[in-house]
Amino acid sequence: MRCTKEKRITYDKKAKEILKNLTLEEKVWMMGGNIDWYKMGPKKLAYGMTGKNHYNVVPYLAGGIPEKEVPAMAFCDGPRGVVCGNDQSTCFPVSMMRGATFDTELEEEIGHAIGREVRAYGGNLFAGVCVNLPYHPGWGRSQETYGEESFALGAMGAALVRGVQDEDIMACVKHYAFNSMENARFRVDISCDARTEQEVFLPHFKDCIDAGAASVMTSYNRYKGVCCGHNKYLLRQVLKKEWGFDGFTISDFNYGVLDTVEAANGGQDIEMLMTHYYGKHLIKAVEDGFVSEDVVDEAALRILRTVLAFEDNEKKEDMSVVGCQEHLNLSKKCAEEGITLLKNEDLLPLENVKKIAVIGSVADIDITGDHGSSRVRPAYVVTILDGFKQYKDLEIIYDDGEDLKRARKVASEAEAVVLAVGYNPKDEGEYVTTKKSENYTGSDGGDRGDNLGLHDWDKKLIKEISDVNENTVVVMIGGGMIMMTDWINEVKAAIMAYYPGQEGGNAIAEVILGDINPSGKLPYVIPVSVNDLPKVDWFADDQYYEYYHGYTRLEKLGIAPLYPYGYGLSYTTFAFSDILAKVEEKSLITSCKVKNTGDREGTEVVQLYIGCKNSKIDRPVKQLRGFKRITLKPGEERSVQIECPLDKLCWYNPISRKWELEPMEYEIYLGNSSADKDLIQTTLFIQE
Repeated sequence: MRCTKEKRITYDKKAKEILKNLTLEEKVWMMGGNIDWYKMGPKKLAYGMTGKNHYNVVPYLAGGIPEKEVPAMAFCDGPRGVVCGNDQSTCFPVSMMRGATFDTELEEEIGHAIGREVRAYGGNLFAGVCVNLPYHPGWGRSQETYGEESFALGAMGAALVRGVQDEDIMACVKHYAFNSMENARFRVDISCDARTEQEVFLPHFKDCIDAGAASVMTSYNRYKGVCCGHNKYLLRQVLKKEWGFDGFTISDFNYGVLDTVEAANGGQDIEMLMTHYYGKHLIKAVEDGFVSEDVVDEAALRILRTVLAFEDNEKKEDMSVVGCQEHLNLSKKCAEEGITLLKNEDLLPLENVKKIAVIGSVADIDITGDHGSSRVRPAYVVTILDGFKQYKDLEIIYDDGEDLKRARKVASEAEAVVLAVGYNPKDEGEYVTTKKSENYTGSDGGDRGDNLGLHDWDKKLIKEISDVNENTVVVMIGGGMIMMTDWINEVKAAIMAYYPGQEGGNAIAEVILGDINPSGKLPYVIPVSVNDLPKVDWFADDQYYEYYHGYTRLEKLGIAPLYPYGYGLSYTTFAFSDILAKVEEKSLITSCKVKNTGDREGTEVVQLYIGCKNSKIDRPVKQLRGFKRITLKPGEERSVQIECPLDKLCWYNPISRKWELEPMEYEIYLGNSSADKDLIQTTLFIQE
């Protein structure tokens, strides 16, 4: 039974009874992480070491007073699985690839699996619901989130919340808010107008809160001059008052709070990972009258009530569930669904070939994602090369591609080439210095900035290999959007494989060889030029976010993309017809018929977009407002219904500070990408 908000509130009385018997010191103790950096040292902390003694190898505790029936919060990081342990946890595909599945049911299943593994490690909180919006695809940590579209972010994040909390594990949503830059995250001050704030950067957080999320982690950056770790407007006004959030907030780790009084009064409930500004400093601030004890009581009550509610269960897990076959199968299924086929000129699947050359250095390395705080250490990783080698009836020849002459020779001797290119943990991800004194991952990571294409060597490989073997399929590995304009015309087939988790190599091989029919869809737009993207200063102290980004920006400017948002090919084809739309109570109900017009079974992602061409205010040409996966046999036709709450059609009026439904005729689109050519359309007048 999910620990819902309604259930948690029933623990209010018990929490208050405990609270009234706590001293100020005990209440403040609940508001800080239990790690003491100076007493324990980096080796014992398991924060400053690589290898077996790594970040979050065990759950990190905060609070807890056993003698007074106060459980501790036990923190486990994510999002691509549980960070704890060594050679154990299931490593799922990165969130960006899970976003490409457009499968909320699958994401909820993944949440269940993660929740079970968290419990096995002795944790009670999973801090892996990352729903930050990549304003620009150069953000290094894009891989940790589900894509550029706020609606999809909210739908997928809410699904993960539900799954995790069904296992009575607290789901923590992060990083609140406006965290879309990595290298400058500790200092950058973000600003935007009210509509951009409310319509673009915050809705997906609210969707997760509405799904019942128990905790929220604040971000390092500032918003309009105030650190998000103690931003009174974001924490007290929006999160707790307007959204009715009943749980507790935690700071990002180690200096996510920068001022004792401002943080406490601003609404920060727990300072993590260790106490720099709370603890004795907060006690003194209360004694000196700078912070009311009522503020401490409110935070302590939120923590108590939430932890008590989640601890009151009978679920137990032992370590046998960690990395179990059920979870491994789930990881593989996710990779199969997320792999996105972008180009196919009668090449794929490679069903009748006997000799395949696998070329490229990333074909034979760990392809699970960056080496920052989200790193999961599974028992094994199936590389792309491993995936093909499991087909014993195929002759597989491998070359790392570092010697062009040798690679060309290998390619020329094969019937087809799988050319693996892209990124590795040193290219993108959470920024971590490699200086030994500060090292805890051994990786650089960071933002890609405006370097959004493949490495020059990869592009040279594509040209050289495709020249000697026309049957070349390019497989791209990476956490986010990769520019393709300067090489896509040189090959017959291209696949985006993201960071596909520990079973990713098997999934890639199965798709290319035709055992799996691809169904992934781009969770971002791929433009023709980087000049079509918003401008970001990746090392700025101040950054302004405009309203439009991604596909909505290109559509507003009338710029055609290379590949539209939601795009992805299949080995079969689909036709859409008979679109209908109506309003019932407080929802827009849409439907259409979908037919498999090809000769093999396939899965299509039906996407609902809403247009506002008749609006009296500046609004996007159209926006995603629903999606649903459907699997059809050859020749099969079925009706698909997608429902959209009317409040998802509202705009935010900055003058009245209210959400308003504009009475007008809306365009209703259904199809398989954001491109007009891929959509069927009707109109409907909608009013409150």
